[in-house]
Amino acid sequence: MTTKTAKKSPPAQTKKKSGAGYWMVKQEPEAYSWTDFVNDGRTDWTGVRNYQARNNLRAMQTGERVLFYHSGKEKAVVGIAEVAKNAYTDPTGGDEQWVAVDLKPIRSLKNPVPLAAIRYDKRLSQLPLIRQSQLSVMSLTKDEFDIIVATGDGKNRKK
Repeated sequence: MTTKTAKKSPPAQTKKKSGAGYWMVKQEPEAYSWTDFVNDGRTDWTGVRNYQARNNLRAMQTGERVLFYHSGKEKAVVGIAEVAKNAYTDPTGGDEQWVAVDLKPIRSLKNPVPLAAIRYDKRLSQLPLIRQSQLSVMSLTKDEFDIIVATGDGKNRKK
C-alpha cells in the first residue's frame, strides 16, 4: 500500500469465502503508519503483488473488520479498520489481475499487540502471521481476531 488514487473502476465481483470476515493487513510504519491512516481517514490498499494476498483482497467484503499490523521493526498489531469498498482493479498494478480495497480506521488498540505475544499464545498458533510471515493480507477466524483485540485492550485471559 503506497499510493492514494482516484477510484474509477467498479468493484470486482468475487465469491466470499466460507468463514471469512476477519482480516489482517501488514504495513511498514516507515512507509505508511497507523497514524498516517487515521489522519487520512480512509485509504486504498494498493500495491499488493502476492497471489495469495491478492485472493484475500478479492474475498474482503464491505463492513468486515481488519487488524492493522506494523511490520518492520515494530512488529505489532496497532489498530482495527474496516473494509470500506470491495475489491476493484488496482490502479497501480498495470494489469487487471491485481486488486485493491478501500479501508477506513475504526480505532486504535489501547496497547499494541507484539508478535512475541501472538507467538506465545497457543490459541494463535495457526495464525498466518506466524505460519506465512511474508503474507501481507491474511484471513483470520473470529476467535483469532477477538483474542488479539482483547489482548490489545488488556482484557485477554488465556484459557
